[in-house]
Amino acid sequence: MQLALSLLGTEILTALGMLYLMLGMASLGVGLKLRARPQSQLRLQVNAWWWIFPVVTASLLLHPYGAPLLALAIGALALRELAPFTGRDGTAHFAWPAAAALAATISLIFIKPAAITALLAFASLITLLYFLRSRSVPALVWLLWLILCFSVSFLPRYEALPMDAHHRLGWLFYLYVLTSLNDVAQFISGTLFGRHRIAPSISPNKTRQGLLGGVAATLLLSLALGSYLRLAVPGQLAVYAVLLSLGGFCGDLMFSAAKRVLGVKDFSQLIPGHGGILDRVDSLVVTAPLLYFLIHLQGT
Repeated sequence: MQLALSLLGTEILTALGMLYLMLGMASLGVGLKLRARPQSQLRLQVNAWWWIFPVVTASLLLHPYGAPLLALAIGALALRELAPFTGRDGTAHFAWPAAAALAATISLIFIKPAAITALLAFASLITLLYFLRSRSVPALVWLLWLILCFSVSFLPRYEALPMDAHHRLGWLFYLYVLTSLNDVAQFISGTLFGRHRIAPSISPNKTRQGLLGGVAATLLLSLALGSYLRLAVPGQLAVYAVLLSLGGFCGDLMFSAAKRVLGVKDFSQLIPGHGGILDRVDSLVVTAPLLYFLIHLQGT
């Protein structure tokens, strides 16, 4: 723990403190405004971040094991959410092989993160081809889980980036913050200003105004946080912000389409006001590998 605190450094710890302060102010403001409506959707969503933020904080403090543990936790929770969609008799047929694959991943992810990423990419491609041919729900469920596991397998790979440990943690922190707050900004912008729907047949709440609001907020946050942590020059941070915001939007849209096929609004009620783990990490499915490759391009 002491080593992790020293690696995080004053800048990341200060930024973490500011995020918790902003969350506290948001919780207080919403609580006062909606004190007569304790079960309002907005209040539940704000309060849910008191569960999400500590998990992210713990993953940083548990360096270098935090990122692999977070990836494994996401994969396990997603497995729990997706298994019921395979049907009454299909749950065990899905859960046991997937659990075996997850157990194998536990041993590999700490040793050869690149190998497990390549293996998951190959499995995802094969499953995609099978789904396109069969259009079966079990194939879709497997495909969603494999794509998720492929994406979160990049989290441990940030530890192998060619830079000092402090900057590696800084980039992980940057990834978590931008991905999360981009979702929040798109939701708020769409709620307040949304007029023109982007994909009404997939996700009626997705609007151009919401997307642009998310891009604008993510751009400002990227410039502020990235410059403060000295991660990259402003031009690169601006490009990263736009690409990550668009990538997060695409990830959200992809899982919304899957929910349409499965006939559900949320994958589960694990996080009150936010749905299940898949409803919260759908953006991360795109942003985690995207930022990893952008950083690699920056270094070449």
